[in-house]
Amino acid sequence: MPHALRTGPRAGFRLMHVHAHPDDESSKGAATTARYVDEGVDVHVATCTGGERGSILNPKMDRPDILENITEIRREEMDRARDILGIRQDWLGFVDSGWPEGDPKPPLPEGCFALVPLEEAAAPLVRLIREFKPHVMTTYDERGGYPHPDHVMCHQVSVAAFEAAGDPERYPELGEPWQPLKLYYHHSFNRPRMQALHDAMLEHGLESPWAERLKEWEPEPEWDARITTRVPCGHYFGVRDQALLAHATQIDPDGPWFAIPRELQEKVWPTEDYELVVSHVSTSTPEDDLFAGIPNPA
Repeated sequence: MPHALRTGPRAGFRLMHVHAHPDDESSKGAATTARYVDEGVDVHVATCTGGERGSILNPKMDRPDILENITEIRREEMDRARDILGIRQDWLGFVDSGWPEGDPKPPLPEGCFALVPLEEAAAPLVRLIREFKPHVMTTYDERGGYPHPDHVMCHQVSVAAFEAAGDPERYPELGEPWQPLKLYYHHSFNRPRMQALHDAMLEHGLESPWAERLKEWEPEPEWDARITTRVPCGHYFGVRDQALLAHATQIDPDGPWFAIPRELQEKVWPTEDYELVVSHVSTSTPEDDLFAGIPNPA
């Protein structure tokens, strides 16, 4: 729905998510997105790369015709997910760095996103921020959520652009300055959440998809304590799942993403979780709303 047609109690608010690849917008924060869109918020996703070097993770889609057309197919998948979530979306135009495998890991491919100088890589996002004028931005933590080079670079680019967009002396050719008011990091893939879902599966006599992962996942209480904001969005997990399924090359419908019944997820952990990193408005934590402290712009 175009911004001009937004209605609801949050009409006038704008939220921008910055992600590394198509499908990240559906696997990280999609229920939050769906909730805010339903309330009238204008939500914009900036996708740094086209996901050209992403592995095909759905066995049913691992075919030569898919591999030969992966760039076009991933764009089509993004279009479907965008429509399901009701968002705007733009490509920043960088090339997927791929996941380096081996010991030692091979060098990253020339010209990929992770090798672009930061000042250059931040420029298209600064332009987009100044055009869209988000009140709130979200991105990944300094680890990238997981250590994919594009996710780490996405973090760096997002932080740099958040700081530069409001500075009239930075990138003056890219539009009038605009300072987003709050910056958050995604933290929904946290160990306490996965442990709670795992325990609930066992209590119901079901096999947990997280059993092996939790054995290897060292507790980090200080890291988990960084969560400041838990957004209730359990009623929108169904929209999240539909957006995920739109990325058919990346999401196996018979895989671990859907192994935990949605009703159990809503009961055990009905929030998506974030860390408030920068705020230019007065707010207090813990929060349950990314827009806490921001005056109604309407």
